[in-house]
Amino acid sequence: MVAAACGGDDDEETTGTTSGGSSTTEAPDGGEGEDVTVGLVYDLGGRGDQSFNDAAAAGLEQAIDEFGIEAEELEPDVGGENREELLRLLSDQGTNLIFAIGFLFTESVTAIAPEFPDVSYGIVDAVVEEDNVASLTFAEEEGSFLMGAAAALTSTTGKVGFIGGVETPLIIKFAAGYEAGAKHVDPDVEVEITYLTQPPDFSGFNDPAKGKVAAEGMYDSGIDVIFAAAGGSGGGMFEAAKEASEGGEKVWGIGVDSDQYNTVDPALRDFVLTSMLKKVDVAVYETVKTFVETGEVGGVEVFDLESGGVDYSTSGDFLAEDVISQLDELKEQIISGDITVPTE
Repeated sequence: MVAAACGGDDDEETTGTTSGGSSTTEAPDGGEGEDVTVGLVYDLGGRGDQSFNDAAAAGLEQAIDEFGIEAEELEPDVGGENREELLRLLSDQGTNLIFAIGFLFTESVTAIAPEFPDVSYGIVDAVVEEDNVASLTFAEEEGSFLMGAAAALTSTTGKVGFIGGVETPLIIKFAAGYEAGAKHVDPDVEVEITYLTQPPDFSGFNDPAKGKVAAEGMYDSGIDVIFAAAGGSGGGMFEAAKEASEGGEKVWGIGVDSDQYNTVDPALRDFVLTSMLKKVDVAVYETVKTFVETGEVGGVEVFDLESGGVDYSTSGDFLAEDVISQLDELKEQIISGDITVPTE
């Protein structure tokens, strides 16, 4: 995959190389962060996954536009074995702030951060207890609770499904919230949960064909709404939804991380019921903003429903008005503490 350069002014100079390489965006003149350099290393699927990595890219683009930073993006090889090598490359270059996008970077950031105390790091979906690391975590279970409720309220068969990319503690949080939300609004609903791969095989996050096969099996069994927390593999679910709907009653997929109504192939948009928004873009942007303003970042931050770090989308207007009303009530109950969402 070619690493695309971030957007910016027309006179920006950009260079790009294939996967494992980089793209660099020069800082526009006059920005308050024009002397700040930011590196970002994507995880499996890279930029263009229509989900997790693309959300991070959107946050970086916003920071470039607003602060005039100079940014460099890198993508690991297919298996992700060179994550630490890429982080070390950026660190050796003296990059001021470096993002590691995904919990699979935990070991690498833990190893490198103490070696480069003058470099700041941001890691998504993991906690690394070093003074120069900002750990950017999310209450995925809260957003997933709303997705489960939306699925159960929309289903006409009383059967809904969940596809996780890899069975890790992070993805189990998604599944736990989804099942709890579905059961909360309909105690009799059937919830089927499946994972595409098991650690240490993390290909389940970037295998649309495998995601499609799993979704086909669910739709064939009578499930009519599926939520996929599987990175790039989720694209296969939407393809399966389209094909299943051509031969019978309409079925739905629920997107994750980004508003996938706006990122999937336009031919698949009519099958995106909603998306759980995990605002990695906000986390990246706010971390850059803090660094530009203070010169350092660190500590653990949790992006939840109350902070707006997770939410749900209504693009396409497929959610019924009464469903939206109930989701908003549930959202307020979670924020107030009246509903406690499980993580297991």
